[in-house]
Amino acid sequence: MKPTTRTFSECCRQLALGLAALALAGCSSLLFYPERGQAFTPERARLEYRDVTLTTADGIRLHGWWLPAKAGVAAKGTVLHLHGNGGNLPGHLGGSYWLPEQGYQVLMIDYRGYGLSQGEPSLPDVYQDIAAAMAWLEQAPEVKGKPLVLLGQSLGGAMAIHYLAAHPEQRQRFSALVFDGVPASYRAVGRFALGTSWMTWPLQVPLSWLVPDGDSAIHSIEQLSSPPKLFFHSIDDTLVPMDNGIRLYQHAPPPRVLQLTRGGHVQTFADPTWRQVMLRFLDDPAHFNGLRRLAEVPNYPDEKNKQ
Repeated sequence: MKPTTRTFSECCRQLALGLAALALAGCSSLLFYPERGQAFTPERARLEYRDVTLTTADGIRLHGWWLPAKAGVAAKGTVLHLHGNGGNLPGHLGGSYWLPEQGYQVLMIDYRGYGLSQGEPSLPDVYQDIAAAMAWLEQAPEVKGKPLVLLGQSLGGAMAIHYLAAHPEQRQRFSALVFDGVPASYRAVGRFALGTSWMTWPLQVPLSWLVPDGDSAIHSIEQLSSPPKLFFHSIDDTLVPMDNGIRLYQHAPPPRVLQLTRGGHVQTFADPTWRQVMLRFLDDPAHFNGLRRLAEVPNYPDEKNKQ
């Protein structure tokens, strides 16, 4: 099950064809490409789930899915899954549908303006959506006493980095952070997208300045001294180039791990190898140090087998 997403890179290419419209739209709305409605539910993947409703501080009602751990599997923890900037929940289920079978319950939310959620997406308002998810998790009895993990994909990861840097009290609730295909700089990725077409290449610099960059992850990542962080980024990513993941990793305080992958943008967990990498990381976030051979040998001693 692959997540389908329209990235802000694609949006930049389309918007660049209408220069007048782009010039008028020099705001954070350029980062979001929501789809309304709900094409299917987790039932299609034979997953148990329930719909949840969250209310933000400014009164917006958000829609989400709660995926409990698979029946008969002890719950190991809870994953808050923040998806990328295109589509809505059904298109991003591929990022976390596999976790309940491994004992991780999942909360997925659609930001304002996405899917069945009310409102229109923009920054900084969308940070209230993350805050609403955090408040819901704080009240949910299924979550109490279990490790809390963040899975932030693409724009969802970038927004999470900015939000957690500004809210250290919320950051302390997490035992691990996992980022997948996260843009380091919104403006730089917009410039890259504009530079891939001969039509927009000459205008890539001036047009990219219409993309707001103040909230970009590269400006906040250095404040995330804890918890341990795992960065996935694909060598083949043609929408958010690999150097974004490398830059974020280099600027992130330890403990942190960079795991380069293969495949398209945020298609990481379509490959069972990378699912196993994430699970091994969650088993011991403070000591995991990547893999020497894919899904084989960890880069730290096995304490259980020490003599």
